[in-house]
Amino acid sequence: MLVLFETAAGYAIFKVLDESKLQQVDSLYKEFETPEKANQIVKLKHFEKFQDTTEALAAATALTEGKIGKSLKKVLKKVVAKDAHEQLAISDAKLGGVIKEKLDLSCVHNAAVFELMRCIRSQMESLITGLPPKEISAMSLGLAHSLSRYKLKFSPDKVDTMIVQAISLLDDLDKELNNYIMRCREWYGWHFPELGKVVTDNLVYCKAVRKIGDRTNVAGSDLSDILPEEVEAEVKLAAEISMGTEVSEQDIGNIRHLCDQVIDISEYRTQLYDYLKNRMMAIAPNLTVMVGELVGARLISHAGSLLNLAKHPASTVQILGAEKALFRALKTRKDTPKYGLIYHASLVGQTSAKNKGKISRMLAAKASLAIRYDALGEDTNAEMGVENRAKLEVRLRQLEEKGIRRISGTGKAMAQADKYQHKSEVRMYDPSGDSTIPSTSKKRKFEEVEEAEEPETPVAKSKKAKKQPVKEEAAAEETPKKKKKKKDKKEEPEEAEVEEVPVTESSEKKKKKKKKKIKEEEDD
Repeated sequence: MLVLFETAAGYAIFKVLDESKLQQVDSLYKEFETPEKANQIVKLKHFEKFQDTTEALAAATALTEGKIGKSLKKVLKKVVAKDAHEQLAISDAKLGGVIKEKLDLSCVHNAAVFELMRCIRSQMESLITGLPPKEISAMSLGLAHSLSRYKLKFSPDKVDTMIVQAISLLDDLDKELNNYIMRCREWYGWHFPELGKVVTDNLVYCKAVRKIGDRTNVAGSDLSDILPEEVEAEVKLAAEISMGTEVSEQDIGNIRHLCDQVIDISEYRTQLYDYLKNRMMAIAPNLTVMVGELVGARLISHAGSLLNLAKHPASTVQILGAEKALFRALKTRKDTPKYGLIYHASLVGQTSAKNKGKISRMLAAKASLAIRYDALGEDTNAEMGVENRAKLEVRLRQLEEKGIRRISGTGKAMAQADKYQHKSEVRMYDPSGDSTIPSTSKKRKFEEVEEAEEPETPVAKSKKAKKQPVKEEAAAEETPKKKKKKKDKKEEPEEAEVEEVPVTESSEKKKKKKKKKIKEEEDD
């Protein structure tokens, strides 16, 4: 068996002397503990040294892409073709397929070959003769630098430093624009304050100020290319009755210069945003599909680079940007934040308040996968991001529709709205709501309720002549009750005693009359 071993100095072809040792993969490293033992297992058959760093770089790039370089093809035809019946052990399965297809050589790629390559690398200085260790290390360093420069030169789309700088500049431009616009509105507001209320858009306001200048020029200026007709008429009307102060031409010139600055910065900001959008689609297409250009760029900027962001777990991506709130919550032993920069993503924004935490957690999990795919994968398409976003939207729809389901019944059926039927109802006007003054006073209502609750005084049956004074006394007693409400409870027992007196007298008179009648009958 032959072994193809790649180094920074060149290609080496080894001959395996004892193939039975390869079957013992776990103990193979023991056979390479010393150079003497290693020379008993493998022997150098041929070494093809690179002439310069350029040749080494070309060979290394061909190997990374799974292609056969010129120097490798020369070695294989020169050395291996003589022993075509023997197998060739290689470290890259993709390269083995290309060699078998073009040169018709049988290649081996398994765990034993991996272990053999590792063991050969440990004793490389003793196995490859004629190469001093200093020369090997120097060529390795030179090849590493050349390969790094080559990758940066030929794949500028993978440079995420541009994204970090672009998003930082975009934030700075927004702050400066806000300051300039606020200053412009306040400055020109002394001369024409009504314009700020009529024109609300900042960029349109600056364009209008630059074109108008002094408010006396509004009547003769044409603002149709900036403002709609209704707003233009309103501005002209407001200029005629404006309460602003008079300013000089020099002041108007400075204000116009400030408006020019605002318009230029706004145009540059639009251009920078387009650049950032294109750069994000080139470097991190899947992340851009998941969370958007601005949020994705801010995540990369916060982490430092796309590779650093790929090293973060999903839980860190979820709260990235809310570190202050996180450590404050941990210190005070309160609830930790549910989201950081990811809160501004469109999927989280369109969710109801109770489901924002769930969606941000799921979005962070899928976004972390997309970040790793963008940073470490070779493909540059956004298929995975589109697929994961569709899954999240389906899950979001399920969470939003969960509250509409019926509680009774099976619980799975959706709540069905009844068919709308128009019913015309004739309603009468209620005049009671016209006046807030009550119809009867509270005092009178209280007296009526009190009279209804008063019990009627029991009066014993007697002659008509004797009933009348009792009723007159009761009526006379009711009149002071109406005037003195607080003394009602105290006077009630006294009145009962007064009313009981005539009842007892009448009953005694009846008994005396009965006794007289009985005596008269006995006498007769």
